[in-house]
Amino acid sequence: MQRKEIGGMTCLVLTAMIWGFAFVSQVQGMDSTTPLFFGATRFTLGAVSLLPLLWFRRDGIARRERARRAAGHGPDVVFGDGRKMTMPAWLGNPVVASVICGVVLFTASTVQQYGILYSGSAGRSGFITALYIVMTPLLAFVVLRRRVHAGVMVSVAISVVGFYLLCVTDGFGSITVADVVLLLTAVLFAGHILIIDTFGRDMDPILLSFGQIATTAALSWIGSLFEGSIDWNGATHSWFAIVYAGVCSAGVAYTLQVVGQQLVPPTRASVIMSLESFFSAVGGVIILGETMTPRACVGCALIFAGTVLAQMPARIPGSRMRRG
Repeated sequence: MQRKEIGGMTCLVLTAMIWGFAFVSQVQGMDSTTPLFFGATRFTLGAVSLLPLLWFRRDGIARRERARRAAGHGPDVVFGDGRKMTMPAWLGNPVVASVICGVVLFTASTVQQYGILYSGSAGRSGFITALYIVMTPLLAFVVLRRRVHAGVMVSVAISVVGFYLLCVTDGFGSITVADVVLLLTAVLFAGHILIIDTFGRDMDPILLSFGQIATTAALSWIGSLFEGSIDWNGATHSWFAIVYAGVCSAGVAYTLQVVGQQLVPPTRASVIMSLESFFSAVGGVIILGETMTPRACVGCALIFAGTVLAQMPARIPGSRMRRG
């Protein structure tokens, strides 16, 4: 294994660790702020933290934008049967693409924050949210008719069993509102991944990240104003959680992800980043003092196994894996 790839894998493990421990910050942030106000402050800090990177990459971003304009068309949507649909040029505009991605990210992150508020458990929230790795290929099959190999179907079955062991402790009545909300979050994040795959293919990743994070912050501020939940005193009490979730989770971790994915094949990168769910459970136990029953531990292990299995390539003789 080359030294560069080892460095890339290290970056991705750090990314998973930062995102996993961010669940702890999100739980702590709910002690004194609302989901919308927490998101507003968090994503504002995340957008600000990316400004220096945008400045240093300004020449490369300008070259990429000139190439996009010269192409004269928007992003391509690739279907599983090989068909390709070219979108209008205006959909390839960085502002338009950032707003579209930002609206989906705002919806997913806000629903997730409400799920964490109801759940109060970093480990449980992290593992249920991690189901997006399984749901992404399923959603791609339903919407884009992309092939789903047998390994994904097995991974879905394993994850469903894990979800049952983790959440259904006393019959189906023990499934909480938080579990359903977090499961919806997994679907939304799966949709976000597919939208990024469509609109972000020809855009500078830092520019798109900044745009969608800034859009999410703006929508969160609007929601907080309508809700009347702006509480600077509460933000002061949760300042560390807000700073960590904003700067580290949205800023630093995204940068590490970009660097890591330039050095590690995408399938292996996805498997490494799925460790996010493991670190969320570890953070919940170490920092929040959460406890997990043996049944819940088995459920978490099965969900983690399902997320890893979902990323394994189908072994088809004579074929080559290509990034979708």
